[in-house]
Amino acid sequence: MHYTMERWNTTKSAELYGVPEWSGGYFSIGANGEMMVMPSPGAEDRAVSIAQIAAGVKARGLDMPVLLRIENILDAQISSLNETFRSAMAELGYRGSFMGAYPIKVNQQQQVIEQITHYGSRYHHGLEAGSKAELIAAMGMMRDYQSVLICNGYKDEEFIDLGLYATKLGFTCILVVEMPDELPLILERSKALGATPILGVRIKLSSLAEGHWSESGGDRSIFGLNTSQVIHAVDLLAKENMLDCLQMVHYHLGSQISNIRDIRTAVNEACRVYAGLANEGANVKYLDLGGGLAVDYDGSQSNFLSSRNYSINEYCTDIIEAVMTSLDVEGIEHPVIITESGRALVAYYSLLLFNVLDVTKFRPDPLPDPLPDDCPAQIGYMMETLQKLTIRNLQESYNDILFYRDEARNLFHHGKINLRKRSLAEQIFWTTITEIARLSKELKHVTPELAEIERVLSDIYYCNFSVFQSLPDSWAIDQLFPIMPIHRLDEEPTRSAILADITCDCDGKIDQFIDKRGVKRYLPLHEMKNSDEYLLGAFLVGAYQETLGDLHNLLGDTNVVTVRILENGEFEFVDEQEGDTVADVLSYVEYDPKRLFVSFRETAEQAVRSNRISAEERKEIVQAYEAGLRGYTYFER
Repeated sequence: MHYTMERWNTTKSAELYGVPEWSGGYFSIGANGEMMVMPSPGAEDRAVSIAQIAAGVKARGLDMPVLLRIENILDAQISSLNETFRSAMAELGYRGSFMGAYPIKVNQQQQVIEQITHYGSRYHHGLEAGSKAELIAAMGMMRDYQSVLICNGYKDEEFIDLGLYATKLGFTCILVVEMPDELPLILERSKALGATPILGVRIKLSSLAEGHWSESGGDRSIFGLNTSQVIHAVDLLAKENMLDCLQMVHYHLGSQISNIRDIRTAVNEACRVYAGLANEGANVKYLDLGGGLAVDYDGSQSNFLSSRNYSINEYCTDIIEAVMTSLDVEGIEHPVIITESGRALVAYYSLLLFNVLDVTKFRPDPLPDPLPDDCPAQIGYMMETLQKLTIRNLQESYNDILFYRDEARNLFHHGKINLRKRSLAEQIFWTTITEIARLSKELKHVTPELAEIERVLSDIYYCNFSVFQSLPDSWAIDQLFPIMPIHRLDEEPTRSAILADITCDCDGKIDQFIDKRGVKRYLPLHEMKNSDEYLLGAFLVGAYQETLGDLHNLLGDTNVVTVRILENGEFEFVDEQEGDTVADVLSYVEYDPKRLFVSFRETAEQAVRSNRISAEERKEIVQAYEAGLRGYTYFER
């Protein structure tokens, strides 16, 4: 999208990058052309420049890339979910209540869990653990005895014992039976420890949701009990006089559920199971809907995979109405509704800042004038196509230049022209394509073929980060994240680009970006200025990206900085975590950095003995090696 008739302004940048649509009210563009962040939606009087935060990071000696966390946003998201459920329940006359349980797997970082338990305490917002390690983390972090601690996942004896000990300490620790063989072991350990368990049962819904995680539901889901297994569990508990321990029905439809109809259908089905267990005499009081509350990454407000076609208010209202409609008919008391929303809580709270290191631009070489006399006819036809090109014959010229280019290549393949003539044909082709792209911007309607040219001609901006470490979902499942410059937004971005990271891997790139019409294959960016650093931000990256990242090319964790926006509109740094050093990542893959250093020092000494280097050079080389071990794994200026 190019605006050439009017002077560029920040409003056009906001439209170009879709900021009002995906920002959730937390981000905007300031009058100075810098990306701004707000502590809560619409709090423009307290907006802070992200570029200024980045400058503060650099002044404190931390290099890019940096994962930036805005803790106010986490607070605001927790409040939004809880308050919206409370308001909807009051409006609809719901007689139960709502409790949240953050699933630790979404982002297990200690600081994240600490802040969730802190900001969630006023709502008794609990935690969900899907492994023994996560349960141990939760038990060490939780202080609120009124919140829930939900134990999902495969459970061995030690896992079960830890959950029972948490119950003994006074926590509402719910052991969710996910597989038939778990229940007998839970009952056995309960008797051995003298603990009364609080039990839930995870059910397999026939309902399915669309998207990457559709197999979380349905008859073929890995975890959960089918109806026959649920009845067997009820019978076993009744036989042991422990049916009153069964207090929760749980299901998980999937993550990032974009269509509200899927959510409502699943709630209806789960309520039928809940009612059935209540009628069987179970002491059910909790209905856990699992996760699935989606994030509108692309701002389209649709059922596209990277979006959602509902608001948070619609989500809460539809769930409550579905529960009331199903259970009121049965005369069953309204349960405590639990959701394990994770993505929606933490996605907005983190963004990745990274700098551009270099740019490769596609620019054809100047053409000779006139053409050499010994050129074959096909090259002459290509030159004629270029010379006769007008806005009225763009498609015809595009078809012709492709045809003659292929003809010239065939001549080369059969030895009819030499390498120099082949190169000349390619130069004419790309010069023509570049001119077609320029003229096509003047058309109201552009064919898909011509629209694709801009992507083919796009620059490559080499950026200081690793897709595999910091944005793994972009690589693995084509997740779209909002990406844009954080400054110079009062200037028109005149270049079209894809982003390449610093891994030596052809997959280490981002070439799909959010767009109102679906997916855009290039990102509008500004011309680089030689002396100025150009910073980009990848937004809404707080969910899953940190814990799914890998060590491709031994690029480790980035620096992490957390800031708090103050009441007066200023900000303060509340936490700084240095990213991995080279020694750190080497140790992760079983190297011993000390042994490496000793071995290298011996190699350098051998070079001195062999008169390849002097003793003074040895000192310099060894010091450089040692400094490299201590250095950041990313590009350092």
